[in-house]
Amino acid sequence: MMPAPAPTLPPSPARQAAFPVGANPWIWHSPVTTEVLELLLPRLAAWGFDCVELPLEQEDDWRPRMVGELLRSTGLTPAAVIAVMPPDRQLVQAGRLTTRATRDYLLRCVDAAYEVGAPVVAGPMYAAVGRTWRMDEDERAAAYAEWRDNIAPVVAHAAAAGVLLAVEPLNRYETSLLNTVAQTVTALDGLPGETIGVALDTYHQNIEERSLPGAVRAAAGRIAHVQVCANDRGAPGADHLDWPGFLGALDEAGYRGPLCIESFTAHNATIAVAASVWRPLASTQDAIATEGLAFLRRVMPVPSRPSRPPTPTA
Repeated sequence: MMPAPAPTLPPSPARQAAFPVGANPWIWHSPVTTEVLELLLPRLAAWGFDCVELPLEQEDDWRPRMVGELLRSTGLTPAAVIAVMPPDRQLVQAGRLTTRATRDYLLRCVDAAYEVGAPVVAGPMYAAVGRTWRMDEDERAAAYAEWRDNIAPVVAHAAAAGVLLAVEPLNRYETSLLNTVAQTVTALDGLPGETIGVALDTYHQNIEERSLPGAVRAAAGRIAHVQVCANDRGAPGADHLDWPGFLGALDEAGYRGPLCIESFTAHNATIAVAASVWRPLASTQDAIATEGLAFLRRVMPVPSRPSRPPTPTA
């Protein structure tokens, strides 16, 4: 269900902000196609967003050349291509054909990011969302080693393209492999920090971490992308989260990338089931974006120091 025409919002106060703010089209629609972006990107620009995430559920959902033209015409920048992991995409404890097909899909995500000018490919690039299994300590270490071997060609391809991979830990109900930032950093050990890092998502960190600022500090030096929403996946700020602590920790960690609002609609059967969204999360889907944007701009700190890239750890 596509949203109604965009209202005009008052301009935000002029000041230097620590982070650009973006939105994910999944707030309104799935799959995200070229046609969806043609309708949505002018609205995001009119509301005052700086950038947009670009989910790529299937390789031909949108055409990079056309999307690049749309971005240039609206003044938005591409924050990241979002990799999607349905049941048939696996890089751990999967058959050779499944692993190869998953790797080919991730290579295509890197190519799409390069073609459209997105600096990052982000997502849970290890196992299908919803796949869980029990592991002891040795089995977990073996799974991480297997994943490093299987993701290595994608890392090399991303390095050649100048694209940063951002690996997203998910909550315990969506995966059993990478739930916490600490687990993700452990899994990344030995992979080049200048090419692959951590994607933070406040929804998952609120479930799995003891504090949002602590999660940021655990990822410092390897933060590659950040997604934000309320604790119930609604608009940032309509919640109990420690936003000053979270944003302040990002600033102290030297992160200067975007904060991208990621939420989902209960009006689309496919995405509602996939994201377990059984009720509306705000008065309208538009409100998730516009109220979240206004809140983030209001509480965002002025940057305390210049931006710095992730610290190589390989």
